[in-house]
Amino acid sequence: MTAADLGTVRIGTRASLLARTQTQTVADALTARGLAVEIVEISTEGDRSQAANTPIAGSGVGVFTSALREALLDGRIDVAVHSYKDLPTAGLSGVVLAAVPERADPRDVLVARDRMVLGELPPGSVIGTGSPRRAAQLAALGLGLEIVGIRGNVETRIRKVTDGVVDGVVLARAGLARIGRAGEATEVLDPLQMLPAPAQGALAVECRAADTELETVLRSTLHDESTFTAVTAERAVLQELGSPCDAAIGALADIVEDLDDDGRIVERVSLRAVATTAEGALVRNSATGETKDAEQIGRTLAAELLADGAEPRGAQAP
Repeated sequence: MTAADLGTVRIGTRASLLARTQTQTVADALTARGLAVEIVEISTEGDRSQAANTPIAGSGVGVFTSALREALLDGRIDVAVHSYKDLPTAGLSGVVLAAVPERADPRDVLVARDRMVLGELPPGSVIGTGSPRRAAQLAALGLGLEIVGIRGNVETRIRKVTDGVVDGVVLARAGLARIGRAGEATEVLDPLQMLPAPAQGALAVECRAADTELETVLRSTLHDESTFTAVTAERAVLQELGSPCDAAIGALADIVEDLDDDGRIVERVSLRAVATTAEGALVRNSATGETKDAEQIGRTLAAELLADGAEPRGAQAP
């Protein structure tokens, strides 16, 4: 099959600058492969709730992804590009994960007034975030910061700092970098302080399960196996513990080199995770294992977190 046989591939995206920028990277890769592409903007419940200033935690799982999946299934688009961290862990009949491109830097960053880092902010400084995960880990640092909830896209959140509404905000470094604003970060937060959301910095590219030829092209053009292995481990933790929208769960997997029993260099998964107890305290743990066991490593680590007192959450729905 040639690229021309697929016709014009319609790629669905949210309308935000970040989503469109992420989608453009996928479109550019497919165009370089010889495919004709068209980008189609889809309005999602998450975008509408942001406009109405509705807290994400009250909007349900998949608020940024369900509309794109619906557009796939009803034939309005052929490919959906998601921020992988927004995608529910539950699968959806008729839709397949075709590719996970190489991941951007998964860490969080601080954007603060006067170019300050966390350690320089005086007690009582106001830090904005819409993420329970970030709020819990910031509080655990014991810096005396006041943490307030905020909504909006990357540009809106940064504007709250420049306008003096808050002293700082915590954002994903990947998002800033993708829209050309990485230089506005005043500190890249070490994962020892702030574990990112599972699959943060990664994209998920979906198509209809019936479009096997398109799935093959997407995978061969875009897929990065090391990224897929890492986020598989991270999302397995999430699947065992609960929803990405309202759970303070962080996880980060690295693919590291090690020596096997015969002295040969092999790759392993090194996974760290954090969750909260019912009382709001943090529990942390880590695990290492073979790359082929990435999902089981995540499930086992989640079970250890639960044994240490992590609060279980309800199962995710598509």
